[in-house]
Amino acid sequence: MTSSPLPAGFASDAASARPLHVLEPSAFAAWLDAQPEATRAWLQAQQFKAAAGTHALLPGEDGVAGAVLGIGDPLDAYSYAHGPMALPEGDWAPAGELPAAQAAALQLGWGLGAYRFSRYKSGGRAPARLALASPDVLQGHVLEACVRVRDLVNTPTEDMGPEQMEAEVRALAQAHGASFESIVGDELLARNFPAIHAVGRASHRAPRLLRLDWGDAAHPQLVVVGKGVCFDTGGLDIKPADGMRNMKKDMGGAAHAIALAGLLMASGLSLRLTLLVPAVENAIGPNAYRPGEVIATRKGVSVEVDNTDAEGRIVLCDALTLAGELSPALILDFATLTGAARIALGPDLPALFANDDALANDWLAAGALTRDPVWRMPLWRPYLRYLTSNIADMANAGSRMAGAVTAALYLERFVPEGTPWAHLDVYAWNDSARAGRPAGGEALGLRAAFEMLRQRFPAG
Repeated sequence: MTSSPLPAGFASDAASARPLHVLEPSAFAAWLDAQPEATRAWLQAQQFKAAAGTHALLPGEDGVAGAVLGIGDPLDAYSYAHGPMALPEGDWAPAGELPAAQAAALQLGWGLGAYRFSRYKSGGRAPARLALASPDVLQGHVLEACVRVRDLVNTPTEDMGPEQMEAEVRALAQAHGASFESIVGDELLARNFPAIHAVGRASHRAPRLLRLDWGDAAHPQLVVVGKGVCFDTGGLDIKPADGMRNMKKDMGGAAHAIALAGLLMASGLSLRLTLLVPAVENAIGPNAYRPGEVIATRKGVSVEVDNTDAEGRIVLCDALTLAGELSPALILDFATLTGAARIALGPDLPALFANDDALANDWLAAGALTRDPVWRMPLWRPYLRYLTSNIADMANAGSRMAGAVTAALYLERFVPEGTPWAHLDVYAWNDSARAGRPAGGEALGLRAAFEMLRQRFPAG
């Protein structure tokens, strides 16, 4: 495992850094008692208690001598995320040695708090920089993955369409010595990916299936699938303007899958990885697929189109069928699939569906450990009745009831029986800014997924 260059918000030399005292409220009183009288008086005059999300600067003869950063859960990265923009510019270093797990959380949270998407807009103050004596290499890769998700989702579709997504995956493959293939346009029909083609055929940017393969053939195989709908108009069932406004983010599932693939390869886990990303635009044009159409799928299951805005599951079903053909040990998919999941769980909690209890429990436990929670939802199979079609094997939608559940059930139809599979219905977005969570693209459930896989397939 090799380290990456230091990202924004970090410094390599702590020699000139000012001390940063990282304190929970419960530890503040004891720390304060040990400080010089002038420091005690200064903080008491401000009624500073080191509450989570607060900070205080400490005076010195030459100005600012140091600072106190108030935190909540010491193992939650976001406890530290206010630091980079709350503190003055310059270099800061933890005062005293922190436990390894806390130091790792501090490193990740600082990087998340320092993040800015600056491709189109420059300016603004620079974040305060954190100097660490021994940066955690693994957390460096985790931060890089989270930033990759944010950057991919934040990029407008004109610069992140199917071609640009192909370039991202191709570059990732080259960086890690992986093989890469792209099946584009009418070649999808020749290679039996008709559902992906149907959704993307109306766009002037050809649909495609991106595939990356990496790892030792002797290791267990993992297939990671990501929904790559680079923009979603809703198709002929067109979205209203406010529903379409942020649909550059409808490739958020692909962003998670791509970032996870990069993280797995950088970490050298003992697995054989296949990444599959169906990359399309759901556009409107003379050859757009229509409500009431019956489309073919790679699996041979015919699908009646009840709603062209339920396109994500259609492109995913061909990719999941290919995933199953590889006879993997495990399939994971990520998708910004349903508004119903957001209504049920809000923006911060991705909805987890799994056909295997051990897999679901491992992901939930990893979420608790990494403070990157997911919430399990039921694959309630009686609700398959909501996907009944009178003229095809199934419909792609059909009811407003249990929308996240029926979407997951649709996907499950294309996973081989007995193959462990989990589906994460993720929002991939922050509607408003909070410390460490700027408005825009966001990685959710990614760190938990990686921790779960790290425990299952430890690096050799």
